[in-house]
Amino acid sequence: MKLVTYSVNADAANLQLRTLGASVPADLLNCGVPTPGVLVSGAEGEEVVSLSSLGFRSVRNIIQSGEQALDDIRAKVVNAPRLPLSSVTLHAPIPRPSRIFAIGLNYQKHADESKMAVQKVPTVFMKLASSVVGPDAPIVLPKISEQPDYEAEFGVVIGKPGYQIAAEDWKQHVFGYTIVNDVSARDIQLATSQWTLGKSFPSFCPLGPSIVTADEVADPHALDISLTIDGETLQSSNTSDLIFKIPALIAHLSSLTPLEAGDIISTGTPEGVGLGRTPKRWLKPGEEVVVTISGLGQLRNRTVAE
Repeated sequence: MKLVTYSVNADAANLQLRTLGASVPADLLNCGVPTPGVLVSGAEGEEVVSLSSLGFRSVRNIIQSGEQALDDIRAKVVNAPRLPLSSVTLHAPIPRPSRIFAIGLNYQKHADESKMAVQKVPTVFMKLASSVVGPDAPIVLPKISEQPDYEAEFGVVIGKPGYQIAAEDWKQHVFGYTIVNDVSARDIQLATSQWTLGKSFPSFCPLGPSIVTADEVADPHALDISLTIDGETLQSSNTSDLIFKIPALIAHLSSLTPLEAGDIISTGTPEGVGLGRTPKRWLKPGEEVVVTISGLGQLRNRTVAE
């Protein structure tokens, strides 16, 4: 199941009202208001089914409600009214995550290109929730930085909360998976040993387009991950190359702080970032950045100058 947060475009809402009339749920016509939904296959491509009519306020609310919520959605979504994907705007599936734990240097070749040693425990920093944007939203390159960089990452969404979780129990606590672009201002990030602010400018955490529930991903450690800019492939790897894999990350983080439903773990980026290239390759205004992860889809964003 692919869970999304969306809002209805005004023109689409007016069309639906004219063609379907009173049969359209009010939340489908609530233009511009973020609404939880699920992506389903339709006759002409992907379509969106609203979930607020089932009593869910947000995707985070669904995550907090557990497996029973997913069972209810599966049972009722088949006959629910739908909108074509082209008639809605997708936002980040969780527009303001409670916490975003980001993992640094978690692919050996990326550590090598960054000229940094891999630690004995995961390198963890935070990305502020205010940096989150959704698919197709602009990545704003701040005036204060001359070295904005891209980082394709595989995101793990926590479902069941837990403290001091054993590594072998990791699957019990994973709700699903998503795509993250860990955009970084390298000159700000590397001016200090604390990376959070250099990675948390507004729009520096594109997220989405959906959260794919864990049952649809047979092996999260066997997914191709890549990033292109204007069609040129700059990163290409597989999550099998993660140094600290999901069980170790969940065990380590939860040994320090209780994990909460809706937390996101961004598991690190493979080699090919702008920092590691010769010459270095920084983001420029007007570029299309696309992160692709097998089974999860594509996260597209364009860069603009501040």
